[in-house]
Amino acid sequence: MSSVAVVPGSFDPITLGHVDVIERAASIFDEVHVVVVHNPDKQALIPIAHRVSLIEKSLEERGLVGANVIVTSWAMGLLVDYCTDVGATAIVKGIRSQVDVAYETPMAIVNRDLAGVETIFLLPDPAHAHVSSSLVRQVSALGGDVAPYVPGVVARFLERTAD
Repeated sequence: MSSVAVVPGSFDPITLGHVDVIERAASIFDEVHVVVVHNPDKQALIPIAHRVSLIEKSLEERGLVGANVIVTSWAMGLLVDYCTDVGATAIVKGIRSQVDVAYETPMAIVNRDLAGVETIFLLPDPAHAHVSSSLVRQVSALGGDVAPYVPGVVARFLERTAD
């Protein structure tokens, strides 16, 4: 039996911290679905379809897409419904701080209660522990260099949209 995991997020935009978590999940599970989800609590900068494309290009640079990584989006219900549809038994989330733990823990418990899907928390590479998509958006909007925090394709995209 193969193991399937889902790595969900708004990925607005994908950061090197996200890529790190996805790479590590891909080394643990037979199949990993990177799922762009709509977060109603956040004002998105990049349309979902474009985020999917940027993620695919970012992961292709690392040889991940097409191997055991699938990139898609989900906006039709609960994330655990997607997990059930694809046979995923785990959700993988990157945790940077205690704030993330406090935010993610209730969702992890509910996801387990609703569908028996376990949540696995991965700690970040220390080089990326301080980086968030919102920080990248803010630095980019103010004309700063985001290249140290995002894949090259994302840095180029943000640079073009800032012009």
